[in-house]
Amino acid sequence: MSKALVLFSAGQDSATCLAWALTRFQTVETIGFDYGQRHRVELDQRAPLRAALSAWRGDDRLGEDRLVDLRGYGALAESALTTDRAIEMAADGLPTTFVPGRNLVFLAVAAAHAYRRGADVLVGGMCETDYAGYPDCRAETIAAMESALTLGLGRPDLRIETPLMKLSKAETWTLAHDLGGDALVALIEEASHTCYEGDRSRRHPWGYGCGACPACELRAAGWRAWRQTRP
Repeated sequence: MSKALVLFSAGQDSATCLAWALTRFQTVETIGFDYGQRHRVELDQRAPLRAALSAWRGDDRLGEDRLVDLRGYGALAESALTTDRAIEMAADGLPTTFVPGRNLVFLAVAAAHAYRRGADVLVGGMCETDYAGYPDCRAETIAAMESALTLGLGRPDLRIETPLMKLSKAETWTLAHDLGGDALVALIEEASHTCYEGDRSRRHPWGYGCGACPACELRAAGWRAWRQTRP
């Protein structure tokens, strides 16, 4: 039973990953990143979502949390998630929501923290099946990063787990239900936040959000597809 450190943003994916980790590891800690994101409301949701997931699990597995200030990096890696820019496709074929190297930076910082905290597993919600095709979400990128971190830290036992890597959004909802039934799904619907616009004024069946940004559209479509498989 290793000690895991979950990269936790308070979005649907990281909430599902945290629930997944809580069913598999004796001790679980979390780390989050303030990189100047426009949807800063997700940072506000981290504490209540952690508390809700801890209560759902009903034991003392969930340990400490750390929020890291990476706003300097976010300013350098400027994107539609950190500045007032339109969300659209850029000339390089990627959406303007792509934050260059974001997951590489997150994993490097998380690995340094895990090194000091004695955790040998990093858990992230990276997924290569999402519409965006972000290059730092692909399995081959994460495998290469794991190799670099094990070498750079002298920790051959360090692992990066990505339970959502091959899942569609509908399958992510299925995983949440498999882990905790209707109670966990309802918790994620109510307490997580994924909307790029940071809108928590509108409640949809799948959760809060503007309903129009790519993140909301993806989450809603996955929720509807998952519901169609339910009795």
